[in-house]
Amino acid sequence: MKLIRFFLLTVALATVASCSFLDVVPDNIATIDNAFNSRNEAEKFLFTCYSFLPKEDHPDASPNFNAGDEFWIYWPIHDADRYTLEPYNIARGLQNKVTVNLNHWEGSGNLVPSLWQGIRNCNILLENVDKVPDLDPYMKSRWRAEVMFLKAYYHWYLFRMYGPIPIVDVNLPISATTDEVRIKRQPVDSVVNYIVGLIDGATTGDHQDALPTVISNEAIEQGRITRPAALAIKARVLVTAASPLFNGNPDFANFNDKEGVALFNTTPDPAKWGRAAEACRIAIAACHDANRELYRFDGGVLAVDDATRTEMSIRNAVCEPWNSELIWGYTYSGAGDPALPSKLVQLYASPQLDPNNISLNLRGQMAPTMKMAELFYTKNGVPIEEDKEWDYSSRFDLRTTTAADSMMQNGYTTVGLHFDREPRFYADLAFDGAEFFMKNGIWPIQNKSGQTSGIKQSRLYSITGYYAKKLVNWNLIPYTGGFVAMELYPWPIMRLADLYLLYAEALNELGKSDEALPYLDRIRDRAGLPTVQMAWSEHSKNPDKYTTQPGLRAIIRQERLIELAFEGSRFWDLRRWKQAVDELNDPIYGWNILGEDAATYNRRVLLFQQRFVGPRDYLWPISDNSLIVNPSLVQNPGW
Repeated sequence: MKLIRFFLLTVALATVASCSFLDVVPDNIATIDNAFNSRNEAEKFLFTCYSFLPKEDHPDASPNFNAGDEFWIYWPIHDADRYTLEPYNIARGLQNKVTVNLNHWEGSGNLVPSLWQGIRNCNILLENVDKVPDLDPYMKSRWRAEVMFLKAYYHWYLFRMYGPIPIVDVNLPISATTDEVRIKRQPVDSVVNYIVGLIDGATTGDHQDALPTVISNEAIEQGRITRPAALAIKARVLVTAASPLFNGNPDFANFNDKEGVALFNTTPDPAKWGRAAEACRIAIAACHDANRELYRFDGGVLAVDDATRTEMSIRNAVCEPWNSELIWGYTYSGAGDPALPSKLVQLYASPQLDPNNISLNLRGQMAPTMKMAELFYTKNGVPIEEDKEWDYSSRFDLRTTTAADSMMQNGYTTVGLHFDREPRFYADLAFDGAEFFMKNGIWPIQNKSGQTSGIKQSRLYSITGYYAKKLVNWNLIPYTGGFVAMELYPWPIMRLADLYLLYAEALNELGKSDEALPYLDRIRDRAGLPTVQMAWSEHSKNPDKYTTQPGLRAIIRQERLIELAFEGSRFWDLRRWKQAVDELNDPIYGWNILGEDAATYNRRVLLFQQRFVGPRDYLWPISDNSLIVNPSLVQNPGW
């Protein structure tokens, strides 16, 4: 009991940390009263609430990149090439309940904060913001709405990882009894309703106009919550709640708390898709009112051909800072190096481009897997195994490019897999024989052993032979000696294409395929592809696929996996669709990067056999330590 009360006391007397997107350096605050005795001090506490946002742009601090099957890395990893092994351990089947990897329940240093601590800080601000004497009423309302959203978001993030979680609506007093401290996990539907209720509280009623539609003070407030961003996250929450993992999942039929209360519903509820679709519709309308639209590249004075314009429309939808498509961008990377958004992910993703300016900062170690290369459509806009005009059986045979093969080096020998693919394939991936368009030139990618982009040493190379071109801003310039000039961009937590795809998914699940197709086609048009109807009717071996609900479901899911490839969506989508048990038990393949000629390099090499145990691995384990501290908690099944 003394230990628990001491823990609560230390929380109540928390010091205030800064949030770098507002460049505020706080003082240490001894008491909560001092933290709210002026606007200046209270604002620091507001930024503390933001500082717990999970580091979505950090390759080692987030499961999004390296804990699944989109990327792979050489093993063992040199100590200088990573901040932690935790996401890589998860990808290799080494998650455990003793020292939980990427443990946002308890926290793990500066890279992985405890989201419960973030929730406590949110509660502290909500309880005290009215005490600030020199804060205008409209600003109090805005801060309250922002922190209500953040509180919802932290519950949501924990829910997505751990499933049914406790709800911490108010902080417990230091005088709380042992039974009051030992809070229980709540059923899935209760948690979802609570999260949605918080977001509704921040966006409707008294707070209808509290959150701005757009950020007007762009110099110092970019990255703070807007009303469209809050509504878009609500849509994501409800689509996830309607998905198979959380909507009528029989795998967790016997998952109860210690009093026998069922924590998962086991009967699918179609009404959840209706609720999700309505949330998507409202969010899209709010985004359109805020002039959010699918990004289209404008090269300005730089003249580019149509193919390059399409490529840059795809790439810069992610990499162009604060572009028209971005709904919410992550701007805070926290303590450590780097403390700037998207810096590390660009360095991890970029190959060596200029043979005259080799920079060891360009690590190239975040290597897309061959599975991802096979995921993208053909130039006709259908899967490679479905296209009746594309030679799937010969995809690993060697071919030599001609001048007609756009986005590849003329006269270069590579495999059939790289020919006649959709524009997103060439925009997202770089490979042996590809071209890498940047503002300062077009760079040939040559990955064979000893070549500019190929392996030269025991570290800092792509183990698969692929690079994630999509994540590298086109202003990056390497310099000999290790320095790199680069343009940083806010990491897209939510962009409009993502929201369109969520809406299309929900509409199809409601049997409204005719309403879903236009949202897919908008995204496909930006990607230089024909409509779904045209592509499948004219080019697929299964021309009627899009006319059935299961067929369109498969199309929507693949469209989503392609459009949002390498952005951290796949890791979570495979889980909510309950497809991870299939996809994450596949082998990981790459090319023979030690090869010095086309024949030896273009051999498929088995890198690892992944192992995903279902249903256990769909949810994070709660650590043994947390279960000892709070005996009212129950462990997730299988752990």
